[in-house]
Amino acid sequence: MTASPAPHGQVSLEEVKLDVELPGAGHVASPDAAEYALRLGDDALILSQQLGWWVSRAPELEEDMALANITLDLLGHARALLHYAGSASGKSEDDLAYFRDEPEFRCCWLVQQPNGHFGDTIARQLLFSAYQAPLYAALAASDDPTLGAIAAKASREVRYHLEHAGAWVLRLAGGTELSRGRILQSILDLWPYVAELFEDDDLTARLAPATVPLPSSLRPGFEEAVSHVFARAEIELPDVPAAKAAGRHGRHSTLLGYILPEMQSLARRFPGASW
Repeated sequence: MTASPAPHGQVSLEEVKLDVELPGAGHVASPDAAEYALRLGDDALILSQQLGWWVSRAPELEEDMALANITLDLLGHARALLHYAGSASGKSEDDLAYFRDEPEFRCCWLVQQPNGHFGDTIARQLLFSAYQAPLYAALAASDDPTLGAIAAKASREVRYHLEHAGAWVLRLAGGTELSRGRILQSILDLWPYVAELFEDDDLTARLAPATVPLPSSLRPGFEEAVSHVFARAEIELPDVPAAKAAGRHGRHSTLLGYILPEMQSLARRFPGASW
């Protein structure tokens, strides 16, 4: 986008600079690869929008900075993935982020869950990072050079996200009776949304195993990462029914309907603006 004054507060994804050029720039995605990249890009975009709320509200200054860095990491992942997804249709990252309606998004329900109190956010981050870690580790070996390059870069950052969330779970679980009770309840409340992350479907079946890993194959890595934290915190793996989530197919909870208007409002109010 060209450089000109922006509506106050709006950020173009195309101005979120990565520390390297976009992986695989110029490579056009196949329709299936584009749909898959859209799923991962939407996950990262919505979670970055959620985490951005905590900047200036975290319990300590260092945590403000940590969450801001995680937010920017996720926004960088979103930019790369949405750029690649848009290559199949000629759309930009901004087109996909700001000018799609709710049914067109492919994000999982876990990232849509409210920030709630700090323990809710940390529990959500632990579960999602524990999913992303084996996902990107496997995807780095993809025969799709763009997906592989994006995953290789993201994998290094996600390892930090997982360590950060795990350290906070230990801190909260080992703190006061109140903090332990809250983090235990947060994990219990969010666990129903885990199952959706590991559901195979026609798209992943067509792409696996050379291009993407089957989601179901990632469950052992997720459980290993989570169990490592839970064992130290003396937390048992929850045994609760799965939510009937279908975010990968555009069927969302009511929560996304609150997130998108806030994220998209200025871009839609000033269509065609450049900044």
